[in-house]
Amino acid sequence: MLICAACAVEREEPLPDSCPICTDERQYVPLGGQQWLSLDELQRTGQQTSLHENEPGLIGISTSPKVGIGQTTQLVLTPDGSLLWDPIGYVDDNVVRSVLEHGPVLAIASSHPHMFGVQVEWSRRLGGVPVLVARADRDWLGREDPMITFWSGSLQLAEGLVLHQTGGHFPGSAVAHWAAGAQGRGVLLTGDSVFPNPDRRSIAFMRSYPNHLPLSGKVALRIAAQLGELTFDRIYGNFNNVISTDAGEILRLSAARHAAWAGGDFDHLT
Repeated sequence: MLICAACAVEREEPLPDSCPICTDERQYVPLGGQQWLSLDELQRTGQQTSLHENEPGLIGISTSPKVGIGQTTQLVLTPDGSLLWDPIGYVDDNVVRSVLEHGPVLAIASSHPHMFGVQVEWSRRLGGVPVLVARADRDWLGREDPMITFWSGSLQLAEGLVLHQTGGHFPGSAVAHWAAGAQGRGVLLTGDSVFPNPDRRSIAFMRSYPNHLPLSGKVALRIAAQLGELTFDRIYGNFNNVISTDAGEILRLSAARHAAWAGGDFDHLT
């Protein structure tokens, strides 16, 4: 098993000439061309992981230097076990030991294929944890494994912890709703379909961030309407980008703004 240096998604050999995820219009192959890495190689060069508490019951896991896209994994703790969300593209014995110190892992899941990371490797090192993959995105898998389970719609993992398929960035794009988060006001863990912006008071809805392809206004409004049925006050994006409060209202207003700009309502300002 090797990982793509650009996106850090694991892939079985024989390897393709180029990573299918990176040659898709949502991503890109770097100017230097396709490169493949091994976990052993990364470990030998001093790859490090760190855990930090975002809030009680939610732990961020990151790598230094970044691997691939450089997402932050979120470990959601519940009385029944934890969810490993958007697994990073690196794993070693030290980080596995740190994760298990917080109790058993119920499942590994990703917001979308760019965030698959080394999900199967994580599963194996954690003792065979189920890897949950949206059925609509199964063709993007680079590594098969008996622990992979396909799902669609909504899936409850534990009391107050539910996955919801929203589509958008990918047809199987998903969020995780953690009802106990934000001191009981609710937390939404999202990926690129719902992306907290750097201003921390608005949200983007994009098909491609590096190549600047927006989703339609209709899709943004659809996602906001679907998630508006959930109760949450805070959103964590896949790079630990956070809307700390009033996230539900910010999501609604951001979708309306996106639709208005996409529909030409503000063309007089351009």
